[in-house]
Amino acid sequence: MADWQKSDWRTKPRIQMPDYLDDVELKAVEAKLASYPPLVFAGEARRLKAQLGAASRGEAFLLQGGDCAESFEQFSADGIRDTFKVMLQMAMVLTYGAKVPVVKVGRMAGQFAKPRSAPTESVDGIELPSYRGDIINELDFTPESRIPNPNKMLQAYTQAAATLNLLRAFSTGGYADVHQVHSWTLGFTEGENATKYRDMANRISDTLDFMKAAGVTSDRLHSLQTVDFYTSHESLLLEYEEALTRLDSTSGKWLAGSGHMIWIGDRTRQPDGAHVEFARGVQNPIGLKCGPTTTAEDLKVLMKKLNPENEAGRLTLIARFGAGNVGDHLPRLVKAVQEEGAKVLWTCDPMHGNTIKSATGYKTRPFDSVLREVREFFGVHKAEGTIPGGVHFEMTGQDVTECTGGVRAVTEEDLSARYHTACDPRLNASQSLELAFLVAEELSNRDHARAAEAV
Repeated sequence: MADWQKSDWRTKPRIQMPDYLDDVELKAVEAKLASYPPLVFAGEARRLKAQLGAASRGEAFLLQGGDCAESFEQFSADGIRDTFKVMLQMAMVLTYGAKVPVVKVGRMAGQFAKPRSAPTESVDGIELPSYRGDIINELDFTPESRIPNPNKMLQAYTQAAATLNLLRAFSTGGYADVHQVHSWTLGFTEGENATKYRDMANRISDTLDFMKAAGVTSDRLHSLQTVDFYTSHESLLLEYEEALTRLDSTSGKWLAGSGHMIWIGDRTRQPDGAHVEFARGVQNPIGLKCGPTTTAEDLKVLMKKLNPENEAGRLTLIARFGAGNVGDHLPRLVKAVQEEGAKVLWTCDPMHGNTIKSATGYKTRPFDSVLREVREFFGVHKAEGTIPGGVHFEMTGQDVTECTGGVRAVTEEDLSARYHTACDPRLNASQSLELAFLVAEELSNRDHARAAEAV
């Protein structure tokens, strides 16, 4: 984009970003980050864009998931492995249900900053600035911890680089072997309350057995041992994003080198705001959260700004309305897209609109509400004749107790047992896999309906 420079966002209104106290220190950090290698490369971003384009046409399906906010303190190889593992299991189940490839994108290696509903919070009559994620300040409720510290950007970069290094090793080193992934899933279906998912798991087993009998084995076919796995995050802290933005020598276009895909949150999607200005100029795939306050006119303006060439795979619209509200909002936005003839990928984020406060005081998300929103999302697209192309979950591979419900029947009384999130509640490994089975059923029903229409 010839008329765009990576610092242009600085001339636009900025919100949900910290005011650093020491400008000299901030500039030193930005200069150091600007000298570091990018975390991702342009060819990877272009490959992801092509795969997302396929998902927008119903030729693939997007699975996007991971932490609400990555933590410095909880960072570990086991945590990365466990989330990667459950996403592979989910992808296998979804692949079987959708009968198309599943594009796997983690909320990882960059999801460090969080928008907040208020700039301050109070505890026992003491008011302090809000916690905005480990890349900005600290969770401890002390005046010192809540001061924005630019050096945290350097720690975020180091952790993101280490995360990506491990993800690339897992993706290509044999850990992603399709038979091993399915064996993990079979363990889930042996649970007392998971018998209803056993039939689909057994059908997947039969398919793998047939492939083996036909000579299609992992040692013969490299693609059964490796996967493409991409990273994504909300591009909230623009000083960090700008510092890692590079000019791609192959295409002559700018690349946000912080992650393969970046998205704009529901709170920062102002058409003339700093976050939209930054995202419009990079070649990465862009996500745009669409909540109840998104108007059709704003969406039309944003689509033209963020995808002026109407390129398939460039723009993913992430619907987040809350269970019971999808029918009130999604149809008008679908119509706005149709009126513009815009090429977009529609995905469902059933997490952010379904957060409640439990009787025990913990923020939680009921599994049934999450599932209901997914089903409503599919229902609207069926009614409109459009393509439901993906799902977007806040989840972890760990055995946390943050969302209620699911086959393990987490109750409000259980929440305190293993409530580890620094921000919003996440689905645990069991709930994530159960949701994949239920989404796979929706996808299978979608395909059966299409086949019937074709006849």
